[in-house]
Amino acid sequence: MIKHIVTWKLKAEDAAGKAESFAAIVGALGALPPLVPAIHSFQLGADLAETAGNWDVVMITEHESKAELAAYQAHPEHVKASAVVRELAANRTSVDFEF
Repeated sequence: MIKHIVTWKLKAEDAAGKAESFAAIVGALGALPPLVPAIHSFQLGADLAETAGNWDVVMITEHESKAELAAYQAHPEHVKASAVVRELAANRTSVDFEF
């Protein structure tokens, strides 16, 4: 199995702007699990905003193989959702690992 973890630092700096951005991200990425067969597990969350320096949003997906991860990343619905997130995020980090 492959775990794909992505974090974003949002462009919005105030709580209301972050909440609005997160809602848009949920709308874009949250729609993917039923549309993309290569997603076996999906989690999306906003930071609790209790620790200075934390990133704002995290997404964790699980895939059966590297090939499924690649299929997920190339899926047209993922490409579309990623464009929405890119407009809202200032920075992005990711880690993919086998477990």
